[in-house]
Amino acid sequence: MKTMARPGVFAIVLVAFFIVAGARPAGAAGPLDWPPASAQARPWAFWWWMGSAVNAGDITRELERYQKAGMGGVHNIPIYGAKGFERQAIEYFSPRWMEMLAHSVGEARRLGMDCDMTLGTGWCFGGPNVSDRDANASMVVKTVAVAGGSGMKDRFDPKETQALVAFSEAGETVELTTKIKADGTVDWIAPAGKWKVYAVSQKPSRQKVKRPAPGGAGYMLNPFYGQAIKDYLPRFEEAFAKYEGLRPRAVYQDSYEYNSNWSADFFAQFEKRRGYRLQDQLPALLDDAKENDVIGRVKGDYRETISNLMVEEFMPPWVTWAHDRKMITRTQSHGSPGNLLDLYAAADVPETEMFSKDRNPLVAKFASSAAHVTGKKLTSSETGTWLAEHFTETLGEMKRLQDELFVSGVNHIFYHGTCYSPDDAAWPGWCFYAATEMNPRNAIWHDVPALNAYVARCQSVLQAGTPDNDVLLYWPIHDLWHSLNGMVMPLTVHHTDWLTQQAIGRDAKMLWGRGYGFDYVSDRQLKSAPARYRAVVVPPCSHIPVETMAKLIELARGGATVIFHDRLPEDVPGLGELEKRRAELRKLAMELNFTAGEKFKAAAVGEGRIVVGDLEAALAAAGAAREPLADHAGLLFIRRTWEGGHHCFIANQGEKALDEWVPLGRAAKAVALLDPLTGRAGFVATRDADGRSAVRLQLEPGQSVIVRTFSAEAPDGAKWAYEEFAGKPIDVTGKWSVKFVQGGPELPDAYETSTLASWTERADERAKAFAGSAVYTITFDAPPGAQRAILDLGKVCHSARVRLNGSDVRTVIMAPYRVRVDQLKDAGNVLEVEVTNLSANRIRDLDRRGVKWKNFEDINVVNIDYKPFDASKWAVRESGLMGPVTVTALKQD
Repeated sequence: MKTMARPGVFAIVLVAFFIVAGARPAGAAGPLDWPPASAQARPWAFWWWMGSAVNAGDITRELERYQKAGMGGVHNIPIYGAKGFERQAIEYFSPRWMEMLAHSVGEARRLGMDCDMTLGTGWCFGGPNVSDRDANASMVVKTVAVAGGSGMKDRFDPKETQALVAFSEAGETVELTTKIKADGTVDWIAPAGKWKVYAVSQKPSRQKVKRPAPGGAGYMLNPFYGQAIKDYLPRFEEAFAKYEGLRPRAVYQDSYEYNSNWSADFFAQFEKRRGYRLQDQLPALLDDAKENDVIGRVKGDYRETISNLMVEEFMPPWVTWAHDRKMITRTQSHGSPGNLLDLYAAADVPETEMFSKDRNPLVAKFASSAAHVTGKKLTSSETGTWLAEHFTETLGEMKRLQDELFVSGVNHIFYHGTCYSPDDAAWPGWCFYAATEMNPRNAIWHDVPALNAYVARCQSVLQAGTPDNDVLLYWPIHDLWHSLNGMVMPLTVHHTDWLTQQAIGRDAKMLWGRGYGFDYVSDRQLKSAPARYRAVVVPPCSHIPVETMAKLIELARGGATVIFHDRLPEDVPGLGELEKRRAELRKLAMELNFTAGEKFKAAAVGEGRIVVGDLEAALAAAGAAREPLADHAGLLFIRRTWEGGHHCFIANQGEKALDEWVPLGRAAKAVALLDPLTGRAGFVATRDADGRSAVRLQLEPGQSVIVRTFSAEAPDGAKWAYEEFAGKPIDVTGKWSVKFVQGGPELPDAYETSTLASWTERADERAKAFAGSAVYTITFDAPPGAQRAILDLGKVCHSARVRLNGSDVRTVIMAPYRVRVDQLKDAGNVLEVEVTNLSANRIRDLDRRGVKWKNFEDINVVNIDYKPFDASKWAVRESGLMGPVTVTALKQD
C-alpha cells in the first residue's frame, strides 16, 4: 500500500483543500479559480409527485425555478395524493405517466439540469406485481414435543413446510421433511427418549410499500430472495420498452425499511454458502441450544448469509438492468442487516443520510468509504430530513448540516426535499410530511441561491481529484454478527450501538479525533483495495476469516503496513469446518516472527510488516500523517488530492471563533485560501511549524474555508485579505425606512424607525402573520479615512441581501451576519438590507384561523414527533433586522 497523507476530522467544520503542483485545478482558468460547477456539482432535491397529479406546464415552471435558484437536478418520487385532486392523478407507469417522466427529463436537460427516479413509488421496492412468495417474509416456527415410541398427531402442509426436523435431548437429529405425507401426517415414530420437532415455514410479513402513489401500492420485495427482484423488473422493462423520451440519469433505492428474516430458498442458499445444513442447527438459531458459542456461530452464519443474499442476489439484477439501459444507480443501504460497506458499494452512487438529530459523521463515512475504496466518484446524501420543525428551518442550519456531510465524505447533496405543487394550489401548496420545505413557496427560498452557490463551489472541489486518506480501517463485522440476541440486526443511522459500542467504533473515534484520515473496508473490499493507503488497521477483535488474514499478510508482503490494534484475532467466525479453519488461522499466525518494541511488536513480511500493539505509535511508525487541525476543538476537515497537490475542506463546527496559525498535514510550497460562501480567494503567507507549513486561519463558528496547496512556487495571483481592524465598531444610527417588498398573505405597511426590533412587535397585525422580505434603508457616514470596512448587521431573522450605494454586496444566511464592504464614501453611504424571515408565522396564522391546508392522503402532515401538526399555539417568531448594525474600518493593504 502506497503512502498518501490525509487530514483528520474534528469538532469544528473547516473546509480546506490543498492542490499541489499544477498551476490551476482541473477545468479552472487560473490558480485561484473554482472548478466549473456542473449540474452534478450543484445541489439536487427529492421531488415528490403527490398522486402523480402533474402536468407539463407546471413541471416546466417548477424546473425553471429550481434552475434559477442554482439547483442541478431533481429526483422524481411518486407518492400519495393531495385531497381534491383525485381526478388529476395519473396511474404509475401508465402511458400518460411515462409522458410526464419524459417531459421532466427533457426539460431538466434543456435547463442544464438532470433527473433521477425511484425504481417504484414511495419506498422501498415493491408494488402490485409482488406476489406472496416474492414479498417480505417472516420465518414461522412451530415446535412439537414427542415422547419416545410415539408418533406425531399434528399435520403439516407438505407444500408449505420447508423443514421438519426432530432433535433429541441426547443430541440426535432426524430429518422428517421427506416423511410428510400428502395428507399432512408424518410417517415417523420417535425413538426412545424425549424429542422436540421443529417445523419451519414462512408467511408474508405484510410490510407494504410506504407512501405509495396510485398504481404503486402492494407488498415490499423480499431482499433475501433473489428471484423476487427478477420477478419485479419485467414491469419496468415493459414500461421502458415503449418509452421514447430521454432516460433518467439514475434509478434509486431508498433506505432499508423491509421487514423480512426469511426466504423460500433460504435453507438451500445457506448450505451453499456455509457448507452445512441450517436445518440441523435450528435449536441454535432459535436460542434453544445449550452452548452459547454454538448459538453465536450459527447466528453469525445466518447473518452473513443474509448479507451475501442482498449483495450477490438482490442488488446485481436491478443495477445491471439500469446499466443495460444507460442509467446509473443510487442506493441507501443503512438500516439493512447486511454488510453496509458491500451494499453501498454495489451501486454507482452510495447514499447516506443524517436524520434530525441522528448526525454521526462516523456512520455517514460508511457510504463514502464504500465509494472511496471501490473507486466511485460520488457519495450522495439525503439532506435535511427533519432538520427542524416544519417551516422553522434556517439556511444557516442547513449549511452547518451540509458541512457535517462534506467532512464525512459526501459530495452530492440531495435536499429532502421539494414537492411538486400546481401554481393554482393555495399557499403553502403541496407539502411532504418529513421535509425541509425546500421549494419556491417557502419564504427561505428567496435567499436559497446563496446557499446553493456555496454547495456548488464546495462540491466542484470535492468531486475533483481523489480521496486522500492514509488509513484503511477494517470492519470486523463477524464479532457483531456473533451476537446471541435476536436474528436480523438492522444497522441504522438512528440507533448506532452497532458501531459506537464496538471496537471499530472506538478506533474510528480515535482516528477521527486525532486527525487521521481513514476509510472503512470490508472483508470483500479488502481483496481489491487500492494501494494508496499507508496502513491497514484491524481493531481488537476475536473473529477473522482465514481468507482475510491471508489477504492482510499478502498486503504486507507487497509493502503495506498492517496494524493489529492490541492483539491478533484468535478465532474464525461461523461453524462450518470449524477445526480445519482454526488450524489454518493458527498456521498463518505462527509464520509471523515478531520483534518486541516499546509500544508494539513487529514482524517483517516481504516488503512490508505486521505490527501488533499501540495504535497511534504504530501509525506514526507507518508514516501515516496526522492533521494538526484536529487539535483545535470544533475543526472538522476532509482532504482530497489533485494532480499536483491537495485540497482541504475545513469547517468550524465549534462554539468559538478561530484566528490562529494552523499547521497543515501536507507539504506545500504555496498556499491559497478559498471561501466557498463568498467565492473570494487569495494566496496566503506560510510559516514553519516544526517542519510543517502553517497558515493563518480566521473562522467564525459555522464558517468554512478551502485550503488549496501547491507543490510548486506560488503562481501570480491576488493575496488573501484577512480581517485586520483599524478601529472600534461604530454604530450605524439614524432613521431606518422599512418597506415590505414580497411575501404574504398581505404586505404590511411601510414604516420608519430609529430603533431596530422585530417587525412582529408593531401594532400592524399583518406583520405578525407575514412571511417574506422587507428592505431596510439608511444613510450613514464612513469611519474617518476608511475605504474598506466590515459591516456587521447584528441579529438578523433570518437571511439578508446587502446593497451599498446601489451595488449588491452579497447575501448573508447565517451568523455572524457580516460583510466586507469596499469603496465606502466619506459621507452619504446608502445601505439597503433586504431581510427575509421564516414561514413559521404565516403557518401559525393559517392554523389559528382554521384554514384547511393540511389536505393530503396517507400520513397527511405531522410534526417532528410524528403527531398531528398544529402551529396554532406557536409563539410569534422574531423577524427582520434587529441589529445593532455597526461598521468597523479595516486596515489598508
